[in-house]
Amino acid sequence: MIKPGLEFVYEAGGALGDPIPIGETADGTRRIIPIFSGPVKGPKIQGELLGNAADWQVTRHDGVTVADAIYALKTDDGVVIQIRNRGVRHGPAEVMQRLIAGEEVDPADYYFRTIPEFIAPIGKYDWLNKSVFVCAGARYANAIKLWVWRVT
Repeated sequence: MIKPGLEFVYEAGGALGDPIPIGETADGTRRIIPIFSGPVKGPKIQGELLGNAADWQVTRHDGVTVADAIYALKTDDGVVIQIRNRGVRHGPAEVMQRLIAGEEVDPADYYFRTIPEFIAPIGKYDWLNKSVFVCAGARYANAIKLWVWRVT
């Protein structure tokens, strides 16, 4: 048996805009969360998230929010990398209500995990195209924080 390991890649933070409601749909309540710029810092990548991005979320009838964000980061050496980050966020009802109300909530009190997929140009960051990654996240009133690991 081979047990996968994790290699820390970076921490990213981004400002978020006001949610844009789409409304109730057959699969849940949909909304768009604008994503603005923010820092990317880590042993493998340094740079910033680029603005003009969004998370197209649906909160299912079971209370689970499914994230589907598409954004880009620009490395400190000028390379632009596209990211699609999909996953889930859920927790006890009272904790999720506090998040919705914009309260500060310890990220350990809820589950927020995603799978980022990278599209990097051939060159220095091509290794992003050749691995699987996992991410843990934290949601704040007007911001998000993401920690990304490469599965080894």
